[in-house]
Amino acid sequence: MSQRIIVHSLADARAALAAASALGLPVTLASAPGAGTYAGPHWFLALVAEAAREHPGVAVDAVIDCADEAGTALAALRAGCKRVHFTGRADTREKLGEIAAALGAEIEGGDRDALDLLDQRDPEAACRAYLGHKRER
Repeated sequence: MSQRIIVHSLADARAALAAASALGLPVTLASAPGAGTYAGPHWFLALVAEAAREHPGVAVDAVIDCADEAGTALAALRAGCKRVHFTGRADTREKLGEIAAALGAEIEGGDRDALDLLDQRDPEAACRAYLGHKRER
C-alpha cells in the first residue's frame, strides 16, 4: 500500500511525486479535508493528472476528501474520481459504496495516516523524509 500525502496545490503534488520518484516508491495523493466541497473534483483530478504527467514513472493513486457531504461524494464519483473519502453517517457511506462499486470506484471513511503539506517550508524534503521513514518500517 502506498503512503498518503495531503496536497493543497499543484506545487505540493509535484513535490510529492518528485520525492516518490527519487525513492522509487508509489504514493497516494489526497486532497485536503473537505476539498471536494470547496475546490471540486475536476480541479483535483486535473491537479493529479498534471503532476503525474510530469512524473510518468511514479505509481500514483488519488483520494478526494468530500467530508460528510454525500452530494459532493456523488459529484466526485460522476466526475471520475475512483477513491472518495467520506466522513458522514455509516448508512450513507454504505449506500455511496454501492454506487461507487458500480462505477469501479470506492468510498473510504475513517482517519488515515498521512503527511499534510500545509505549512511545510520544503514540501519535497518533507515528502522524502516521510516516505523514506515509512519505507524503513
